[in-house]
Amino acid sequence: MSSELKYTRNIGIMAHIDAGKTTTTERILYYTGITHRMGEVDDGAATMDWMVQEQERGITITSAAVTTFWKYNQDSYKINIIDTPGHVDFTVEVERSLRVLDGAVAVFCAVGGVEPQSETVWRQADKYKVPRIGFINKMDRSGADFYNVVYQINKKLGANPVPLQIPIGSEDSFRGLIDLIEMKAVIWYEDDKLGMNYEMTSIPDEYKEEAEEYRAKLVEAVAEVDDTILEKFFQDPESISEEHLNEAIRKATITMTIIPVMCGAAFKNKGIQRLLDAIVKFLPSPVEVGSVKGINPRNNEEVERKALESEPLAALAFKIATDPFVGRLAFLRVYSGVINAASYVVNTRSGKKERITRLYQMRSNKQNPKDKVGAGDICAVVGPKDLRTGDTLCDEKKPILLESIVFPEPVLGIAVEPRTQVDIDRLGVALSKLAEEDPTFKVETDESSGQTIINGMGELHLEIILDRLKREFKVECNQGAPQVAYKEAISVSVEHREVFKKQTGGRGKFADISVRISPADKDVTGLQFVDEIKGGNIPKEFIPAVEKGFRQAMNNGVMAGFQVESMKVELLDGSYHSVDSDSLSFEIAAKQAFRNACPKTKPYLLEPFMNVEVVTPEEYMGDVISDFNRRRGLVEGMESKAGARVIKAKVPLAELFGYVTDLRTITSGRATSTMEFSHYQEVAPEVAKNILESSKGSKEYSIK
Repeated sequence: MSSELKYTRNIGIMAHIDAGKTTTTERILYYTGITHRMGEVDDGAATMDWMVQEQERGITITSAAVTTFWKYNQDSYKINIIDTPGHVDFTVEVERSLRVLDGAVAVFCAVGGVEPQSETVWRQADKYKVPRIGFINKMDRSGADFYNVVYQINKKLGANPVPLQIPIGSEDSFRGLIDLIEMKAVIWYEDDKLGMNYEMTSIPDEYKEEAEEYRAKLVEAVAEVDDTILEKFFQDPESISEEHLNEAIRKATITMTIIPVMCGAAFKNKGIQRLLDAIVKFLPSPVEVGSVKGINPRNNEEVERKALESEPLAALAFKIATDPFVGRLAFLRVYSGVINAASYVVNTRSGKKERITRLYQMRSNKQNPKDKVGAGDICAVVGPKDLRTGDTLCDEKKPILLESIVFPEPVLGIAVEPRTQVDIDRLGVALSKLAEEDPTFKVETDESSGQTIINGMGELHLEIILDRLKREFKVECNQGAPQVAYKEAISVSVEHREVFKKQTGGRGKFADISVRISPADKDVTGLQFVDEIKGGNIPKEFIPAVEKGFRQAMNNGVMAGFQVESMKVELLDGSYHSVDSDSLSFEIAAKQAFRNACPKTKPYLLEPFMNVEVVTPEEYMGDVISDFNRRRGLVEGMESKAGARVIKAKVPLAELFGYVTDLRTITSGRATSTMEFSHYQEVAPEVAKNILESSKGSKEYSIK
């Protein structure tokens, strides 16, 4: 089986918004025979962007998984492609896709270069150690500069980019490229609009010197991982064979020593076949990625699973989607073993058996039924009721827990209320389906006002959720103005004793606890609970109830009912009554202790700050900066890029509502901006005073 796996590639296509990811994927699908007509993002007909919202906005929102095949050197390779979004509000889609990929193609715009979201996805790929190939797209556009983008990949991303090709011409005159491995020129026929046909010729004289220089750089870069090439490089560079060089590049790519860089123009269909060759030549198969490690939940020992069908099953659910025809689909990466249709597997998180009713290999939102899917493959399953993103599915006799995916907390909330009685029933169902699909989307009911609040990663994220409610689920909603998800924190340590007594007829309630509440240790979020009880003053079975009480109480802080970001609670002492004490008594005592002790801890407010990057013509720079100052922003740096200025700043989210419209006004529509969540920071006292006054002890959201 591993010999078959050798011909499988699980890859993702990642990039900044508008770098041309989806167009590149569409071309790949066309050349591999999956589609017979090329879909365009620009005319809303892309195969991968099948959601209405994606076609309208020309952006990718959900990552679609597609299986396709490509022939190289008489061998047929199976490529599972996951097209990920570039918009920062959908970072979670990129994160969960990268977790299950073996390799990635990073697409860069030849004009824009390394843009903010390129940096974000690059860091995420570093986190999961995903080998990459760089593809510099849009070489036909005005202002395209291949060498400048290679320089930026090195400087901004700290990578080691090594061109495998250099372009022949650029902008309107981009007509071909030089392959530095074969040392031949690839020239496309001018009259061939599909870019299918090209001729291999000798390198034009005016490019010979440049080609020799970059060929030497390529050989030098891979010589670091291959001693034979190093030897030949010094003795006789001409004797380095194409096969040997390909093998060395593959080794260097998989160890992430180098990032091979290709170029092309996806929209004009140039360079895609060469990119497909590079994907199968240089990116790893599941066999080379090797075994996956996890924890045996029974004894907490580390276990390993090799990418073999003979091993016990280990699969990770990396996405849940609702398909209008099939229902609830879960996308799985199978790391080891085999998953069969109509079989039972165990969900490690819940410990429950789940039935797999149907198995599919996906082609965007169309399904291809399968009887079984083996190690190293990606598939979609129908059946499991209680499966969430990040869950592990495994063999009942040989359990394993793979590392789950950690998602960022949502930073923005909007109140929604259904318009009619019919909408009331539909809303709950629709919101729970959307929350299952998207771990960064949360739904809560505000206790003080009874309102339904939806929380997301930004204005666009929530806008699309509301749009999907209307179109997919036919729910009409009134919505409130967006509200920032502030948090509370504590600054000093206090000790507190709480005695909870309640006498009613018959059995009463009693709990007595003594706790120290203090700021949590560095890098800890949520509740850090320490049990210091000695000598059984509180029976062991009541201690989890104390922890649960504090954990629940942290959802509503004492200043204005915002969530408390983190705190440490040490349970020092206490007492119990042999008849009247029970778990509920200790849980209530913990909640009361939180309410009574926290005002003494000098609590303060935290607000989310965003990284904002604006690209603006020089003449508007002063206006943009003074606007940032007015918004309590901190300008962190400025640089020149392709005749414009790039301004980076950190700005409170509360000051950024409607920023895109304001920026258009300031710069006559000539500037563009991107923003992503950065961190939570203490709110200045005068600002905190206004927030507390406007919240008046509750977070009631006004409805338009």
